[in-house]
Amino acid sequence: MLYRLPYDAPLGWGREHRSVHLTNLSLIVFYGGLSLLLGVWPVVAGVVAVILPASIVGVWLFSVQHRFEDVHWARHAAWDRVAASLAGSSYLRLPAVLRWLTASIGFHHIHHLAPRIPNYLLEACHQAHPAFATARVVTLREAFSAPDHLLWDEEADRMVTFEQVDGVRAPQPPRTA
Repeated sequence: MLYRLPYDAPLGWGREHRSVHLTNLSLIVFYGGLSLLLGVWPVVAGVVAVILPASIVGVWLFSVQHRFEDVHWARHAAWDRVAASLAGSSYLRLPAVLRWLTASIGFHHIHHLAPRIPNYLLEACHQAHPAFATARVVTLREAFSAPDHLLWDEEADRMVTFEQVDGVRAPQPPRTA
C-alpha cells in the first residue's frame, strides 16, 4: 500500500502523481469488476493467496543479496556507491526461468549502481562490462543459507552467524511439554 499513495513524491512531479493515481483507478476498476463478477471474498482470497507468498519470496530475494559472509558494509562517512554496489550486493545466479519470473532481480549489484536500467537490460549490462565480473556471485544453494548471516562483526569486517559470535547462541525455539 505504501506505493499506492505518492505522499513522498515532490509536489512538482505531476506526471508521477498522475501515473500512480491512474494505476490506482485501474486497480479499483479491475478488482471492483472481478468482485462484481465473482464476489468479494473469492477475489480477496485469490489476491491474498498470490500476494502473501510473492511478498515473502520477494523480500527474501532482496535480503539474501546483501547477507553473505564477505559482504562490504561501510559507515556513512566511508560509504562509496561503487563499492557498495559491487561488493555490498551480489549477483544471485538464478536459472533462466527464475530470472524471468523475478524480473532479473539477481542482477542486484547493477541495480544498485544504476537503478534506472530496466530489468530486461540488466543481464546484457552484466555481460558487457568487465567491472561487473567482480561482483560476488551467490548461487541459489548459497542463498538458502544466507538467513544465517544476521549480524555485522565490525572487528572482523564481515557478516556472521549467531554461532560465530563469542558467547552468543542462536535463539532456540521454546520447548513444549
